[in-house]
Amino acid sequence: MDILPAIDLREGKCVRLLQGDYDKQINYSEDPVAVAKRFEASGAQWVHVVDLDGAREGTLRNLPTIERMLKETNLQMEVGGGLRDTRTIEELLRAGVSRCVVGTRALEDWEWFRDLVHREDCGKRIALGLDARQGQLAVKGWTEQTRETALQVAERVADWPLAAIIYTDIGRDGMLLGPNVEAIKILADLSKIPIIASGGVTDIEDVRRLSALPLLGIIIGRAIYEGQLDLSEAVRLVRTV
Repeated sequence: MDILPAIDLREGKCVRLLQGDYDKQINYSEDPVAVAKRFEASGAQWVHVVDLDGAREGTLRNLPTIERMLKETNLQMEVGGGLRDTRTIEELLRAGVSRCVVGTRALEDWEWFRDLVHREDCGKRIALGLDARQGQLAVKGWTEQTRETALQVAERVADWPLAAIIYTDIGRDGMLLGPNVEAIKILADLSKIPIIASGGVTDIEDVRRLSALPLLGIIIGRAIYEGQLDLSEAVRLVRTV
């Protein structure tokens, strides 16, 4: 199990959105690369990066910043936000991104996503991003709701060569309300694809509770930035599991 500290990029800056609302933004740093270096120094081996501009506009917007983070750290990186065409994903993989997270395009164009995941050069390098609000999946930077549930989609991809499913509870994301452990447990227990949990982690006890579940990783954002959780301690905790 890995701890994946989160870097959300908007206009080249490191920010957080409250519950995915673009009008409720907290600014953390003008230099995301320096943030990534601090995460690495704290023992993290992965970083979870979201291009918020790309998520809303449908095309990757913060590639230069992503490339700098890759060049100036040894972190493994997964990237999501605006990954809605094959060319963008190929570009990120060539740049050295370990996992590309596809959400909106996957749910809107299932045939394209199936073909992408089964490409030889994409095997175990594509993650499916499932973002849920009150049980229903949301797309397009969390601005539109669908009728499907995360479990329904997870069952559909059970035998696909996916790297992971990244499950985010939008209602808790950036709110420091604690993770939705019950929903995460149900998905992790039933999914045949490894699950990475995101949204709501507030303190080390939340990490402890999630570390008891069969997860591939835990994404943490605001709690690290605001000093409510020590990244080094979280990394040490999950490495003992």
